Amino acid sequence: MKYFVSLFAAILLISCQNEIEKKPIVVSYPVTDKVDSVDVYFDTQVSDPFRWLEDDMSSQTEAWVKAQNKVTFGYLDTIPFRNELKERLSSLWNYEKVTAPFKEGDYTYFFKNDGLQNQYVVYRYKTNEDPSTAQVFLDPNKFKEDGTISLGNLSFSRNGKIAAYSISEGGSDWRKVLVMDAETKEIVEDTLVDIKFSSLSWKGNEGFYYSSYEKPKGSELSAKTDQHKLYYHKLGTPQKSDKLIFGGTPEEKHRYVGGFVTEDDKYLVVTASVSTSGNKLFIKDLEKPNSSFITILDHTDSDTYVMDNQGSTLFLNTNLNAPNKKIVKVDVSNPTPENWVDVIPETKNVLTPSTGGKYIFAEYMVDAISKVFQYDFAGKLIREIELPGLGSAGGFGAKKDETELYYSFTNYTTPGSIYKYNMETGKSELYRKPKIDFNSENYESNQVFFTSKDGTKVPMIITHKKGIKLDGKNPTILYGYGGFNISITPAFSIPNAVWMERGGIYAVPNIRGGGEYGKEWHKAGTKMQKQNVFDDFIAAAEYLIENKYTSKDYLALRGGSNGGLLVGAVMTQRPDLMKVALPAVGVLDMLRYHTFTAGAGWAYDYGTAEDSKEMFDYLLGYSPVHNVEKGVEYPATLVTTGDHDDRVVPAHSFKFAATLQENQAGNNPVLIRIETDAGHGAGTPIHKTIEQYADIFGFTLYNMGYEVLPEKVNTGIKE
Repeated sequence: MKYFVSLFAAILLISCQNEIEKKPIVVSYPVTDKVDSVDVYFDTQVSDPFRWLEDDMSSQTEAWVKAQNKVTFGYLDTIPFRNELKERLSSLWNYEKVTAPFKEGDYTYFFKNDGLQNQYVVYRYKTNEDPSTAQVFLDPNKFKEDGTISLGNLSFSRNGKIAAYSISEGGSDWRKVLVMDAETKEIVEDTLVDIKFSSLSWKGNEGFYYSSYEKPKGSELSAKTDQHKLYYHKLGTPQKSDKLIFGGTPEEKHRYVGGFVTEDDKYLVVTASVSTSGNKLFIKDLEKPNSSFITILDHTDSDTYVMDNQGSTLFLNTNLNAPNKKIVKVDVSNPTPENWVDVIPETKNVLTPSTGGKYIFAEYMVDAISKVFQYDFAGKLIREIELPGLGSAGGFGAKKDETELYYSFTNYTTPGSIYKYNMETGKSELYRKPKIDFNSENYESNQVFFTSKDGTKVPMIITHKKGIKLDGKNPTILYGYGGFNISITPAFSIPNAVWMERGGIYAVPNIRGGGEYGKEWHKAGTKMQKQNVFDDFIAAAEYLIENKYTSKDYLALRGGSNGGLLVGAVMTQRPDLMKVALPAVGVLDMLRYHTFTAGAGWAYDYGTAEDSKEMFDYLLGYSPVHNVEKGVEYPATLVTTGDHDDRVVPAHSFKFAATLQENQAGNNPVLIRIETDAGHGAGTPIHKTIEQYADIFGFTLYNMGYEVLPEKVNTGIKE
């Protein structure tokens, strides 16, 4: 017994010595100057000492970015397993990825990435020939050596002989458009410039429609843009001759305008919005020269779109008086709502429809899981499509003369596979399954329902390796979004697979503000009800802790854009709830977000500080930048953003990081990682993405107490 006590004491002593030796890294933050900037809202003064960081064109801001990155990467360089994470991410990412094929003219096209290529390459082959004969059509990796110029839209003329494609430089939302002879691959016109938030929709073989704003004065990355316009570009003419089709009237501003031509080239359909929710709808007969626009909807009380047409009969997808959406039809001669006839009525589940061949494909979300039904255009149910499992299905689209289409299927444990579907027989067959070094059979996803603060039931999918112990010590990432009617549905992620290999848990709640349960679920997380979103996320974290999936010391919160706001708000309201906070490209200054780029269009979800004193007080009450308190110990925080993000400008992240660094108590680090030549996320080169995730996961695990990378979990299941 004496020996046992002595041995125990020795072990305890060694343990204590190890704890003493394991000292936190002391971070010396760059000094961030403060200015005497004060705004007045309804007789309330609000200081903004880091206002100068909003100037992305100043040398002072540039120097601050370099100083912050020097500190951040100095810290990240000390994490001993960071390179190991990078190597595993690179290894797992290195498999061939191929998209569904599509036909244009005489060719069948598809996108492919050999493994670690920074950008996907466009291939094609003659439609009646063997796919193995496919040749490179367009390689965005050759646009710039470091991969920071990416391909955006690719759109073909009706005969497939001309292609127009947009490119983004450094991740910016501003685009250039090039026009190519699809046969010779030669550029045939001058490059179109200053195009933003735009599709490219062809009118026959003559030209195409696109949307843009006037180039703003000052910084094109942060200056306000709120007058969107639709233009028509006729092939063979200079851009300065492009005809303004819709928008641009000073008495009525539309922040988002889009136009597309129906497949039969008969109609131009235009949507016009003042925010990210709700649109007006117009249609123009292209077969009648100088015809005027016909109004379908003259208000923005719904999200309504033309899906397709059969002659003069239009088929619309709408949530007007149908929060979960329905499909209606109407004749173009008298298309206003009182004349709409239901084709597929509203149900208790949210509808996301598409058209392919002679059919309508109605995808429903049932607790965020896909169910897909095939209808004819009379609304007759043909069949339910048997999906490969529980997860997310998408891509049910094809041209009217086709009898086959391709759809994708994925979930949190299943890499995306492509299936070929015969629309006449209803038969699905596996078209392409990726060969990846990840055994999905060893992982499981389970959906649970938890109760939020006000009693609302909220679903959450929790994914991890089979057989893990629920002992409160599993490193866990809780990911959320909760806004803009966007639904977060199950999808495979290479970084999440690496996280789960090491015993990590990945949990995603479908919180209010999203679209998983229709418009009412969305509205319940907007404006004066935005706190519901944060309460849902907090309740999700508490569920994970109470049920011993994890504990406060092993929990990280992560989200991007509106999800960055979510993380910023929750970490300032409940800093005791998590060990690590990972707000990415977040909307973090809720008093000024609408003054940058197209931010004013987000007011449907947020409201603005100018709306009313009540709205101002509400925003001030949760705005992350304004709710950091002196002397509070906030979790270890890694803020991430890109210097070319012109959607959620990096000033949000700059000001939040500076405010946290000034006020943080304790030793938890507050760092900001600023990616250069990168924007809001789309088109980011693979090598940059891998480096970002290695840093994020490395920072997270290191601050959870790991000095070596956790071993791959051994659950007795054969890999």
